[in-house]
Amino acid sequence: MTAAPRKAPTAPKFRRRADARPDEILDAALAVFTEKGFDAARVDDIAGRAGLSKGAVYLYFDSKEALLRGLIEREVSPIAMRLKALADAGGDDPQATLRLIVTMATQLIDDARVFATPKLVLAVAARFPEIGEHYRKRVVDQAIDAIAGLHRRGVEAGVFRQADSGAVARLVMGPILLFAMRKHILGAKDKISTTARAEAHLDLLFEGLAVR
Repeated sequence: MTAAPRKAPTAPKFRRRADARPDEILDAALAVFTEKGFDAARVDDIAGRAGLSKGAVYLYFDSKEALLRGLIEREVSPIAMRLKALADAGGDDPQATLRLIVTMATQLIDDARVFATPKLVLAVAARFPEIGEHYRKRVVDQAIDAIAGLHRRGVEAGVFRQADSGAVARLVMGPILLFAMRKHILGAKDKISTTARAEAHLDLLFEGLAVR
């Protein structure tokens, strides 16, 4: 009698779930923080939304502040890193690269989900300066350094006029953040489309950066 073939062992379900738990917890934290605000949210609420015990949440994140830092790392920091990679790779055509960065950043930050974590940070940074500092280092400084470097390469190539590169970077990012705050925090409903807004920003920006 021939023995039945043995089935290949499958990965235990609990192991696959354990690997996914940090993301499940962060998904729950973002939902609860958005609904209740950072101060009113409780770890119990987040655990319940994630379908876990409070103790299970603390295995991965030891505080609400740690959860917010985790959201910064997952939701926003990769976007800053992506923009930095574009700036670093686009030195051969600084103007086209800057156009791409402004257009992409304008479209991304127009999304309420993308701006949800920055909105939380803005709400708590004055009372939790370590959160603000973490966000600045991991997101704001990365974007500013990337654009400043791109401007310097544009000056060297004769495409952009000489100016303070840090100031240029802040002028690039400032209008994008202002529109996002007006929409997602102040509830403004602009008639201009995201694409038209980016084009208007770029037109003024390139006019100001043009070699004289």
